[in-house]
Amino acid sequence: MDNDILPATLEELLTAILTAGQKLLGLFTTPGWRQYQMLIVVVLVAISMVLSIITRRYWEDWARAREGWPKWRLRTLVLLMRRLSLLYFVVLSWAVYLVMQESTWPSRSYIIGVVATLATALLVIALVARAVRNGTLRIIFRWSMWIYATVVALNLTDTVASFLDGIAIEIGALHISVLGILKATLLIGALFVLARLASQGASNALKRNDDISPSMQVLLGKAVQVLLYGWVFIVAIRTLGFDLTGLAFLSGAIGVGIGFGLQKVVSNLISGVIILMDRSIKPGDVISLGETFGWINSLGARYVSVVTRDGREYLIPNEDLITGQVVNWSHSDQFVRLDLTFGTSYSDDPHVVRAVAIGAAKSVKRVLSGPGHDPVCHITGFGDSSVDYVLRVWISDPTAGLTNIRGNVFLALWDAFNAEGISIPFPQREVRLLGDQPETGTDSQHIRAE
Repeated sequence: MDNDILPATLEELLTAILTAGQKLLGLFTTPGWRQYQMLIVVVLVAISMVLSIITRRYWEDWARAREGWPKWRLRTLVLLMRRLSLLYFVVLSWAVYLVMQESTWPSRSYIIGVVATLATALLVIALVARAVRNGTLRIIFRWSMWIYATVVALNLTDTVASFLDGIAIEIGALHISVLGILKATLLIGALFVLARLASQGASNALKRNDDISPSMQVLLGKAVQVLLYGWVFIVAIRTLGFDLTGLAFLSGAIGVGIGFGLQKVVSNLISGVIILMDRSIKPGDVISLGETFGWINSLGARYVSVVTRDGREYLIPNEDLITGQVVNWSHSDQFVRLDLTFGTSYSDDPHVVRAVAIGAAKSVKRVLSGPGHDPVCHITGFGDSSVDYVLRVWISDPTAGLTNIRGNVFLALWDAFNAEGISIPFPQREVRLLGDQPETGTDSQHIRAE
């Protein structure tokens, strides 16, 4: 920092601020056109409030009729409706200012021009600040823009710019000043907002294109996002005055170090790209990974969001989907076969049991019937207490759940077996109590030994 320049520049800045303050104070105390201008501003404020009260109902009815507009346009309309008085004041103040500029001396409309500029800045800042989602950043943006608009309205830009440029750090040919940092911050913030809006617009446009598969839509959307944010990062570095060619060797060394420390992150990123390119998993697919069963909600650069039937959302790293065994219930189609096992008594006719089981399965709503998807029932073995069967049914909506459809089919079997007199056996054991006198015989000795 240049210590010789700072005091003089600071003194000039303070002098300019005091002069502007005295001039502003004089606007209120000196009789003449300055007081007339203040009176005109007060009258314009009153007229704007009256117009807002009179026309608000009309504008609200007009806004309700705009149901087909996009969401961003409706949000902008809501913001304008909340600031209807300010909007009227901006229009009226600029109209009066332009008329007075043409009909009388420019000095007689100076205050009106300053007030109109500040009112316009307030309206524009309120609209633009809504694009900043972070609350803290939104407050910083509003105050920064307000200060800048005030400086511009009072014609202090050159004085403030020279003062801020004097507060600087010089490293060789590199000159970093407060003014440069502020300019870079504002530029980067604006570019980040534009990049976010552009990436969202591109993603929405890709989602509306039915010719592109869901996985490719996500891949192209991520590619656009990476390109836009990468461009903003490069612009930020260049705006601050750094020479990218001099950082090439250093960035390579740093990249090697980061590569060792971020192996898992890089692996997940590459795995995400592979998943998007081979389209093995796409949004809406029903998958099972270990004990996790659910459908793909979204594909991220690092993880896949899986939502289960109980409302839990699991964030599964992309690497696990590449290296692990994943069951994709809807990879090529939505048809899923379920196997349900049961047993009946040996006294029941197996032919009747099979026919009753198939009829019960067909009575359940979600069970499919038709060529290739009809329910079937087969004997799988003769158990100790029952004849064992397997009932195979098909469904086409695994996202609606598997446990509930199994329960509905078992309930239908229960009702059908009760109606037909078919019994479902269960294991039974006979317990024999031994008396004081042991019985003769091999069996009695064997029981006593047990």
